[in-house]
Amino acid sequence: MQIKDIMSEEIHYIPVPGNRGNALELMRENNVSGLPVVKKGTKKLVGILTRTDLVENPDEEQIALIMTRDMITVGPDDDIKDAAKKMAENDIRRVPVVDGEELVGLVTASDLINKALWKMEINDPAENYMLRNVPTTWERTPLKVAFEIMRYFNLKVLLALNNEGKASGILTETDFLDESEVVSEQTVHNTSVGTEGDKWSWDSKNVLYVIKNHLQFSDKEVRDVATTDLAIVTTKTAVKDCANKMRQRNIEQMPVIDVEGELVGLVRAGDLIKSIID
Repeated sequence: MQIKDIMSEEIHYIPVPGNRGNALELMRENNVSGLPVVKKGTKKLVGILTRTDLVENPDEEQIALIMTRDMITVGPDDDIKDAAKKMAENDIRRVPVVDGEELVGLVTASDLINKALWKMEINDPAENYMLRNVPTTWERTPLKVAFEIMRYFNLKVLLALNNEGKASGILTETDFLDESEVVSEQTVHNTSVGTEGDKWSWDSKNVLYVIKNHLQFSDKEVRDVATTDLAIVTTKTAVKDCANKMRQRNIEQMPVIDVEGELVGLVRAGDLIKSIID
C-alpha cells in the first residue's frame, strides 16, 4: 500500500510569516495537533509546527522561530512502511508528503491506524508494543502539577487514578493546552556594581527587568478535564483489534490492563505502527 492511498489531501497548514495565536486557533478549530508550515503565497514546505513546540516555547510569538525546520518527509509513491519506519525511528506522529518541495499531503499515525493497520492480520499482543512506564496522577491533582508530571516523563499523555488506584481518566497535551493561557511575568534583579573602598560607587546598582512568558493554568483539577469514558485493552488484545478500537473511538492511546484488571501500561498509535515494519 502506498502513501497516496492513505494520506490526507485536505490538510490544514499555516504560512510564514505568522504568529502563535493564529496557529493555536487553527489547531483548535480543526482539532489537530500539528501543522505543516509553508512559504506565504505558495505550498513550498518550510517547516512543521506542533502543539509541543508551542508549549515549549511560550516566549516566542513568530512561527518561524518556533517551528521545526529539519523535517522528515515522504513521497506519495512511497510505501506506507516507509512512513511507519520514519515515525518510529524519529518518535514523531506525522510526516508531510511532498512532491519535490511542494506540500501535497500529510500522513499521521492515526492515518496508518485508521486506513491500514486495522485491516491487516497482525495478531501480535498489545503487550509487545505497549509503554510500560506510564505517567499517572491522582484525579484530584491540580492541573499545573499534573502538567509538570507529564513533562517530567517527556510524554504527551497522562493517566488519572481514583482513590482505589484504578484508571479513571486520561489527559493529553491538547487538554492541558486548552486549559491554559500564556501570561507574562516580570521579575526585577538588582545587581550592585560598586566595589569595596569606592565610596562613590558603593551604593550604585544596575536594575535588570526580565519579562518571561509561561503557561498559566486554571484552578481545575485533573478530574474536571480528563476524558473519563476510557477505551481499555488487555495485554493479550491483538494489534489489529487495538487498531480497530482506536479507529472506532477516534483516539490515539488506550490504557492496558492485565488479566486481573490492574493497569500495566499504555498503547499508543505510534507504538502500534511499529508492527507494520516488524
